[in-house]
Amino acid sequence: MKMKLISALVLTLMLNASMAQKFEKMALTPPMGWNSWNLFACNIDEILIREMADAMVATGMKEAGYEYINLDDCWHGERDSLGFIQPNKQRFPNGMKALADYVHSKGLKIGIYSDAGWKTCGGHPGSRGHEYQDAMQYAAWGIDYLKYDWCYTDGLKAEGAYLTMREALFATGRPMVFSLCEWGTSDPWKWATPVGHLWRTTGDITHIFDGIDDHGTWQSLGILQIIDLRNNDTIRKYAGPGHWNDPDMMEVGNGMSTSEDRAHFSMWCMLAAPLISGNDLRNMSAETKTILTNKEVIAINQDSLGIQGYKHTKIDSVDVWVKPLQNNAFAVCFLNRGKNSAMVNFDWATNSFNDTFSGRKTDFTKESYSLNDLWGHKKIGATKKVLKAVLSSHDVLMLKLIKE
Repeated sequence: MKMKLISALVLTLMLNASMAQKFEKMALTPPMGWNSWNLFACNIDEILIREMADAMVATGMKEAGYEYINLDDCWHGERDSLGFIQPNKQRFPNGMKALADYVHSKGLKIGIYSDAGWKTCGGHPGSRGHEYQDAMQYAAWGIDYLKYDWCYTDGLKAEGAYLTMREALFATGRPMVFSLCEWGTSDPWKWATPVGHLWRTTGDITHIFDGIDDHGTWQSLGILQIIDLRNNDTIRKYAGPGHWNDPDMMEVGNGMSTSEDRAHFSMWCMLAAPLISGNDLRNMSAETKTILTNKEVIAINQDSLGIQGYKHTKIDSVDVWVKPLQNNAFAVCFLNRGKNSAMVNFDWATNSFNDTFSGRKTDFTKESYSLNDLWGHKKIGATKKVLKAVLSSHDVLMLKLIKE
């Protein structure tokens, strides 16, 4: 009798999905939160997740805008006799519903991880063939966010596989942010806007500012490598409120220098990327906390226009990035890619902006903008004069330009 009841419920969900879509009016700005993978990988349990939720509140991360506590791979146990996925009983003895309730009690939301294939990348049960059951389980637990990976997907077409899970999620009636982790191999920016709220554009990140970590059969990419790989005018037009290009979770606080962490965070904000931290929130240095909670820089990322920044020009080792903002403002980020300090000598009059995608442009010979240093928290002049500054290796000067 129980099996018949479950089968009828799953069938009902599938029939309801015939008019399915993704949940709208979600992720209207890039999602902000924390994910377990970058630092802890498979070493997660309910105690860790509870402590991270506590720390997100205690450190001011929640106040700064972070809201998701996301479990990545390896939370899984086995499927029960009816095929429903269960959490690992040793690591999550109180169950996922109790954990979700705890996270929600902190005024936060909780995310979970699965895979479109037979197994997750860590070798645990994937969702292939169980999409509707898994979606039902996530909804019953109170899950708010699903990261959906792409390992062990023999013979599947990405668009179809992600559509199936989109419909399964929608059929539950519980709004969830849907994060597509397909690594950009099938150009998801071209088809994923009606499917999910964000999609990975590259392979995995690592805590190297400039370089690649070669694992033999696959590679982890440094910060500059990820920036260079996808973030250009060919894909920025696909990003916007409710549908974001995702260059992967952040490595701030995981071993790079303070200047590299600052540059990494600044560029993710310029790229309108999801701000998903991957460090130990319980033991942040003062410098890491200052970077992750800089509300002026976060405001650039969370700007309501949702326009992804673009590289305006390159001057020796310094890249100049521009991001149009609401109220006719702009963010400008000078990124020193080099191993040595660089002199910035930037003449605004000969570097007017003309962003054909957003339709925003300037003529600095006829109009003036004030320059607000978002890391120094001070005004440093205006576009009437040539900008002169010394920029340390692997560091940034990040400005907000406000029309005078």
